[in-house]
Amino acid sequence: MASVEVSNGITIEYDLRGEGEPILFVMGLGGQLIDWPEEFVDLFVARGYQVIRFDNRDSGLSSQADWEPPTMRKSMMSMLSRRPLRGVDYTVEDMAVDAAQLLGVLNIDSAHVVGISMGGMIAQAMAVNHPNKVRSLCSIASKPGDRRSGGIAMSLIRQLRKRPEPTIENAVDESVRMFRAISGDHFDAERHRLNATAAVQRSFTPTGTARQAAAIGASPDRTKRLAQITVPTLVVHGMKDPLVKPSGGIATARAIPSSRLLMLPDTGHDLPRPRWQELCDAIVANIERTHILTATS
Repeated sequence: MASVEVSNGITIEYDLRGEGEPILFVMGLGGQLIDWPEEFVDLFVARGYQVIRFDNRDSGLSSQADWEPPTMRKSMMSMLSRRPLRGVDYTVEDMAVDAAQLLGVLNIDSAHVVGISMGGMIAQAMAVNHPNKVRSLCSIASKPGDRRSGGIAMSLIRQLRKRPEPTIENAVDESVRMFRAISGDHFDAERHRLNATAAVQRSFTPTGTARQAAAIGASPDRTKRLAQITVPTLVVHGMKDPLVKPSGGIATARAIPSSRLLMLPDTGHDLPRPRWQELCDAIVANIERTHILTATS
């Protein structure tokens, strides 16, 4: 792993694996690059790709801002309302600039971009605002930001309201509890506890997560601009996702011309191990559409 400065003093921690065509993996809210499982990454490396993982600003070992975020409750409510948050220092679009500039610093002209949850929003913003940087797009468990689709299930909202303030002592237990609530049929509590422990030991930044949530709440609706995307696009969504309901994936696919939609009946807001091979195959098939388009153009 290494770090580079991209813009406005933002330092991004990243990791490179494999050789070949580059795939940029973009993680979601509060996630770190290590939350892309090594074995999942290995599937792509074995297929001849170079995988770039990185920590978004305000997560992991990348730069932490110092402005005071609104409460998570306020940010969550803004995601459900039609009024974007005000007074927030950055948005999803700014995070897309970070990702695009990371590729530039690494001397990578463009990459296939795969994002999950908030990472899917960043990937969408990259494809709209930095189209020359995106060879193909895969948006997983995400939404276009229209405030109508992909809302949070009311049953989950009630659980979120009861969550205690995050501390280093309760972080792992709360992560297990949260992911049990948002995952599908294949949630492995023991494995998640090991992963959460490693993540907390690497970096514990609850205020950074709150700033990222505010960035989502402050970001504009991308729906109309998604119609500009011309690269091969795969949209993946779990049918049991209570954090970003399946309507978010359906709306994303409808907004992007010629996109393909893969709905997973046993999956929630997670990347379950039994679905890794299927996901890898689907993402690679989407990447291969770029080769077909290039050959016929």
